[in-house]
Amino acid sequence: MNRKVEIRNNLESVKERIAVAAQRAQRDLAEITLVVVTKTFEVGDLEILYELGEREFGENRDQEASKKAEQLPDDINWHFQGQIQSNKLKSICKWADFIHSVDQIKYAQIISDQCQTKPKSIFLQVSLDTPVESRGGVDPIKLENLASDISELPGVFIAGLMAVAPVDNEGDQAFKRVQMIHSNFKHRFAQAKFLSAGMSGDFETAVLYGATHLRIGSSILGNR
Repeated sequence: MNRKVEIRNNLESVKERIAVAAQRAQRDLAEITLVVVTKTFEVGDLEILYELGEREFGENRDQEASKKAEQLPDDINWHFQGQIQSNKLKSICKWADFIHSVDQIKYAQIISDQCQTKPKSIFLQVSLDTPVESRGGVDPIKLENLASDISELPGVFIAGLMAVAPVDNEGDQAFKRVQMIHSNFKHRFAQAKFLSAGMSGDFETAVLYGATHLRIGSSILGNR
């Protein structure tokens, strides 16, 4: 089996599973965005995905992603999903259309400085377990205060929330919790309609609990 056939078959399978999950949840499939996590994969794989109609790609390393963005068409939406480093953020702002992992005001301030003329869409990353530095995320108790401070910055648009299921929790409980957090959050920040949650191992559960952006890599591209 050649690589294009492999990717196409995997992609079709994932999309079918998303459609079934959306139907179970009585949700409109059009409100769910598949972000193919392309980190560590060669440009050739992304070109295949592009030929197959995909336009939403997720990356977590600035240097790797910036090179890919230079080589691929301009109509791709690039999603930065990794842990943010202040010294990389200026560069990330040049290629990323969405930044999924903002959890501190200092990062939003850097984004604001870089994006005065063209606002950058961000997701605030919520911690669903005891905050661990390597995983990132803001404590839900502090979420609205952080969002309020960020809302005052020009050049930054809070598009929604992002969450990763805790390593030691059942996915259903984690996603149920983030759905509740997101629902409450939208009462005050109505523009934050997106919820980035769900990966290869749990995206169907995420769909049931309102995820709008699914970050799926290995189920489509395999393991590196």
